[in-house]
Formats: sequence, structure tokens, C-alpha cells
Amino acid sequence: MNHLFPTYTRFPFEIVKGQGTHLFDEKGNEYLDLTSGIGVCGLGYNVKELNDAVEQQLHQVWHTSNLYESSLQESVAAKLGVEPDMLVSFANSGTEANEAALKLARKATGRLDFLAFDHSFHGRSAGSLTVTGNQGIKEGFLPLVPGARFAKYNDYAALDEIKPDLAGVILEVVQGEGGVIAGDAKWLKAVEEKCHAVGALLLIDEVQTGMGRTGSLFAFEQFGLHPDIYTVAKGLANGIPVGAMVGKKELGQYFGPGSHGSTFAGNPLAMAAAQQVLKMLDNDFLNAVGQKAAVMHQTMENELLDLDMVKSISGLGLMIGIHLDQSVPVGQVLDQLHAQHVLALSARDNTLRLLPPLIASQDELLTGVDEIKKALNAVESATATA
Repeated sequence: MNHLFPTYTRFPFEIVKGQGTHLFDEKGNEYLDLTSGIGVCGLGYNVKELNDAVEQQLHQVWHTSNLYESSLQESVAAKLGVEPDMLVSFANSGTEANEAALKLARKATGRLDFLAFDHSFHGRSAGSLTVTGNQGIKEGFLPLVPGARFAKYNDYAALDEIKPDLAGVILEVVQGEGGVIAGDAKWLKAVEEKCHAVGALLLIDEVQTGMGRTGSLFAFEQFGLHPDIYTVAKGLANGIPVGAMVGKKELGQYFGPGSHGSTFAGNPLAMAAAQQVLKMLDNDFLNAVGQKAAVMHQTMENELLDLDMVKSISGLGLMIGIHLDQSVPVGQVLDQLHAQHVLALSARDNTLRLLPPLIASQDELLTGVDEIKKALNAVESATATA
């Protein structure tokens, strides 16, 4: 790669085709995908219903602008609100959706500061990076937007940091990049209650956890939470770039004409795909995700926790972290899985991260577990004899 900035460490093969839950590289090798393009293609690849929806829109209009009404945007927005009368602002990514959420919270409260959490990830733009709890990816870009402070995730001491000077508290119900760490239900509820007590807004980042990934449309629904603002992206259009900020209706007065905007946000092609995705993510589909995930988690506990190199397994639904001993580098496990024609991901603290397509069959998911066990044993054996 000679003409691209080296902002990614890339694996030495190219994905050129996909079908269902499988991907193919430029040499014709077939892979079982346990990544969904980092949680994006939850409905898999080359899906007829999605292809048809986008193709139909393709032959009508690709782009107009947000100066005109859009029934497509209205239809998608109506389905994204989990409570009556929610309002939506579309974006092109999760980072952009989080930027909109931060702006809206500041304007609505008249306050500047935010509380975020260690090991969180909310994006790489100046504002979203400010509330991201990963110091390493901030190096060379400081100072960022002022006003962010951090507390320990799942720690009740964090409640003392939720004070009346905050515009909002931003969190992930399951920290993805941070190691696939799920929030404690009672702690999450306590954070929400403290936000309400001091007049701070609760902002929930559902960019990775949303769109059925955890067995419900949004992960916060499983915890009885009622965020003031939540954001979504990744799986919303199954691969066409799109994001959305969803907020309570009373916040609409603070985001009037001229206060926010984006040239490509709510693009007709993305909206056509998103509308079809939301149609497919019905209750039966979501229930099936939860059932398949439960079996997969139980199988991993039975098959992997007895291995010396596996410290613990975490996550929610089909968002899974396998925490490895430092003696078994996750990068070597990924390379071994590639050799076995399986794609997976990594996360903080030597974690093997799985985000399989939601359409994966139970047999495919269990095949994935079996291949992971083989890979772990192979890497441990190679490490021991090195």
C-alpha cells in the first residue's frame, strides 16, 4: 500500500467478496467471518433484500440534500425511537453521531463538562476523542476540547463525580474496544438516577452494541435505562456509512435550523438500506439472536475456560470477549485463525473479540468456537516450544 497514510496495520490479504457469513479473499480463500466488519454487517453479506432495496433507490436518486423533506428519513427515524416522540439527527458515522450528542448536551444544559469512563471509545474526532478513555490514541493531538474528566467503569465511586456542573455522562453499556466489558445493571441504573438528580444528561453510545448485536435493538433496553440521548451507527445500514443521534423530544428546541448539519447525512441510499435493516430486525429475529448467543456463551464456558491460556469470557449477546493470558499474544491467535480460514478481532488487554454476523446459524457459531479452541492450543504449543 504505497498511496495511503499508514493509519491501519493491515492483514496481508484483501477481502473481495462476501456471501452470507463467509468472506473470500483475492486468492479465492474462504473464511468464516466472526467480525461483521467490526460489528457492521450484522445481516451478513450479499443479502438479497438489502441489495434490492439499495438498487431500487439507486435508480431513483442517490443524493439531494437536507434542504428538502425526506419520507425515507422520517420512516427510519420513527423506527429508531424506543419511546414515543423521540427525535433523530442523522450523521455519516458513529463518531459524527457522538459529536452531535456532545454538542446538543452542551447547548441544552448550558454546561460544558462531561464525565466519561476509563477504556471507553467514542471516536477519533476532536470532540469524541476528548471523551474517549484511551490515552494512547490521543498522543500527538493534545490539547483536545476541554471539559472531559474520567472515572472507573462499573465503580460506584464514579457516582461522586456526577456533579451539577456536568452537561452529561457518556458511556457504553458494553465497552467494545475497551475489552468487551458489560456494565453492571445496578451500577448503570445508579448512574442514570444520579444524572437525573443533578440535571446532567445521560448519553449512551450504542454504536457497537446497537442494531440487535446484544439480542435487543439497543443494549440499554435490557437494563431498563432511559437515556436522554443515544447514538447508533455501524449496523444501521449493514455497511453503507450512516449514523444517528436519537434524543428526547424536549431537546428539539436546542437543535433548530443552522445549529447542526451534514451534507451527506441521511443519504437516500443509506436510508433505503437502514429501512430494510430495521424491517428485518423484528422481534423474532432478535429473540433468535439471544437464543443463539446463550448457547454460544455456554459452549465457550464449557470448552474454553478449562484452558490455561483463557482467563475469562465476557460480553453480551453476540458481542464477546475471550480474555487471554499474556503468554498467548492475541495477535498470534488472529494469525492462526486466519490460517484456519476464520476471521476474528482483538480488543484491549489481550482480548480476542468476536462480533459474528447476527444471521450466523447455531452450527456456524459453534464451529467458530471449535476453531478458536484449535487456534489457542496451536499458539500455546508454538509458544512453549519457541
